[in-house]
Amino acid sequence: MKSTSGAPRRHLSTSPFKPPPPASPVEQFSMNDQVTHDRYGLGVVIAVEDEIAVFVDFGSRQERITTPFNKLYKL
Repeated sequence: MKSTSGAPRRHLSTSPFKPPPPASPVEQFSMNDQVTHDRYGLGVVIAVEDEIAVFVDFGSRQERITTPFNKLYKL
């Protein structure tokens, strides 16, 4: 459960529960990176929007894929 402010709750050292694992870093993509996507297949990164999204050319189509990049892997 998260507080209403959106900040994660702190873990108390006396708690019998394990602390939540740290968030994994977001994958960084740059122009002309070759990537593969579970749904669309092989592609090339053609544009990057900071850490928000990437545009990928899959040959037959171009897709905007937003973070987190769960199904997108750098080759």
